[in-house]
Amino acid sequence: MNEELVALLGGESTKLRVSDKPPTIYMVAGLQGSGKTTSVAKLALMYRKQGKRPLLVAGDVYRPAAIKQLQTLGEQVRVDVFDIGDKQDAVAVGKSALAYANTHGHDPVIIDVAGRLHIDQEMMDELIRLRAALPVTEMLLVVDAMTGQDAVNVAQQFNQALDIDGIIMTKMDGDARGGAALSVRSVIGKPIKLLGTSEKMDGLEPFYPERMASRILGMGDVLSLIEKAQESVDQEEAIKMERKLRENRFDLQDYLDQLQRVRKMGPLEQIMGMIPGMGGVKGLKDAKVDEKELKRVEAVIQSMTLDERSDPGILNAGRRRRIAAGSGTSVQDVNLVVKQFDEMKKMMKMLTGGMGKGKKRSRMPNMPFFG
Repeated sequence: MNEELVALLGGESTKLRVSDKPPTIYMVAGLQGSGKTTSVAKLALMYRKQGKRPLLVAGDVYRPAAIKQLQTLGEQVRVDVFDIGDKQDAVAVGKSALAYANTHGHDPVIIDVAGRLHIDQEMMDELIRLRAALPVTEMLLVVDAMTGQDAVNVAQQFNQALDIDGIIMTKMDGDARGGAALSVRSVIGKPIKLLGTSEKMDGLEPFYPERMASRILGMGDVLSLIEKAQESVDQEEAIKMERKLRENRFDLQDYLDQLQRVRKMGPLEQIMGMIPGMGGVKGLKDAKVDEKELKRVEAVIQSMTLDERSDPGILNAGRRRRIAAGSGTSVQDVNLVVKQFDEMKKMMKMLTGGMGKGKKRSRMPNMPFFG
């Protein structure tokens, strides 16, 4: 199923084309509200970070608000914006922008063309004339992933009129929005080239079919997780830990070692997102990890003696006060770490021992370092 989805989504990532004769010209179309103008600014920022001098062109000559929005975004991403005011012909704007880019050494030229709340013939006619008048390298369509079937309809109509070269899917930060990408790619047969993954200006990334397929199937990003684990975990130590878990000899020292190894793999939020199925676990989907809490857990365990780490059952009130003082925490913090460890041991025992039919599924243990 994963292989079939990857094939349906295009098989391989398709990069934006670059003109042999600069400047490269991108026309970016889409309906109002799809994130078109924001995507144009993100695209410009992406190229500026590559050391290029992009030029944003305000091609929506009918809406002064659209020109103002592009100017504001241009300031945010520190990219020049070309406009000659509203009520001008879009073709004239495009030709003037191209002449300006040639004179001032801008490349690429990114044109934010007219958008509407709905598709109409007047808008399409203007886009057709603009594309015919300029040596456009790629015609890109911005599609809102949240609109579902409407996204497919919009893509079909734009493609029939303009023969688009690629798609930018916006608002792809949700777990279940891969279906829109699958539908659009399958129906119109044009590659998805970029994904808008957040509202931040750097929230634009290349589209990788294999990663989207994994998201759709809830498989996480297993390959990246394996690569990180191989870099951080010693094979012999992993075998020893597995034996300890199976024999229920997992103690606080082991717990501390595992925490430190996982932290070496990178931010815990990213690691959890790579684990298959974790996106749907209640409490973890939007979890934020507090690194200070992780350090507090380490400090508490490191303030224990070896006997206390191997047998938390001997932790009476006096020992807990001493550990709290030594770690710069409170007795409540110490109690929370011990409780968390006990719940983790229960879960480990359940996972290694298997679950028979009809047994009630346990919830994930409460982790104090998750906000």
